[in-house]
Amino acid sequence: MKRVIVYVDGFNFYYGLKTEQRWKRYYWLDVVSLFEKFMRPDQELIAVKYFSARPERQDKNERQYAFFQANKENPKFKLILGKYLSKEITCFRCGNIIHTYEEKETDARIVTQIVADAYEKNCEVAIIVSADSDMIPAVELAKSAGQKIFIYFPPNQYSSNLSSLANGSPIHMSRYESRFRQSLLPDVVHLASHDFDLTIPQKWKDYQSFNR
Repeated sequence: MKRVIVYVDGFNFYYGLKTEQRWKRYYWLDVVSLFEKFMRPDQELIAVKYFSARPERQDKNERQYAFFQANKENPKFKLILGKYLSKEITCFRCGNIIHTYEEKETDARIVTQIVADAYEKNCEVAIIVSADSDMIPAVELAKSAGQKIFIYFPPNQYSSNLSSLANGSPIHMSRYESRFRQSLLPDVVHLASHDFDLTIPQKWKDYQSFNR
């Protein structure tokens, strides 16, 4: 069996779902279950490395935290967090100062993990779930180490530069919506480590109801 590690660019994946209303119903997703459905008979999924950062807004933070905790019940789900840094942007037209946040470190962490796993021979197949061209140096280095690299584009995301580097044709995940539908988490997830029942955030539940 060929060992497979999936590397999910959490921001790219999330914004792919957010771009189109009907995909928001899949926020409450069992990530490992989804990628298990993409495995071939001669492949074994050994880890899904999910890269993200905690948002500053309390409501978003709580929803994301629930998503992380629900998925961490599966030992194959490996959460790797960067961070947000506050920054100011000056509008070139009116001169107003806009306070916003910029995600830091996530791309570097993804690149490091892909290259390290390739050179340490931790898997035979790497699947990169992103349309961010910043992944290109990691893909090139991993392939030079003999790693098989496959690119999966999240819904509503695409990069021609990444597409040309993959082993074989890239996977457009939007063509496999039925696999998303089959991989939704239950409304209530029991956290065994905390002996606690975690409920889907109401806003995400509303998306599921609205899109039926």
